[in-house]
Amino acid sequence: MWRTAPYLHRKPISHPELGSNRLDETYIKVKGQWVYLYRAVDKQGRTVDFLLSKRHDVAAAKRFFSHATKQHKAPRVITLDAYAASHRAVSQLKEIGRLPRQVQIRSSKYLNNLVEQDHRRIKQRIRPMLGFKRFETAAVTIRGIELAER
Repeated sequence: MWRTAPYLHRKPISHPELGSNRLDETYIKVKGQWVYLYRAVDKQGRTVDFLLSKRHDVAAAKRFFSHATKQHKAPRVITLDAYAASHRAVSQLKEIGRLPRQVQIRSSKYLNNLVEQDHRRIKQRIRPMLGFKRFETAAVTIRGIELAER
């Protein structure tokens, strides 16, 4: 049973100009269960924001997009993979006005290779640990990995 909040968000250092973001999700093991790591990376490969969530659904994607756009300027273009929940979350956020309507959404698995390769770095550091015991320590460790890679 989880004793913590359903998600934990840690914000990396903000970047002043965001032209294009690439967003993707991967999974890691926490206390023997898979949790999802949503990440946004800019065009140069710097991490913009990330979210660790127990669920892999539209609500988690909306939470991630909402927090990322509150902390940083909304990007001009967002590149997503084929995951349908991310597309639905973006369209719902545009409808309610949390995401500007002029933000373009594109779907390309090749443009997201930058994010996919970035997941590899995190997973290589996590693999010897055989997962995490607590949700909070997973978020703190991922934050440290992101900071060390700058």
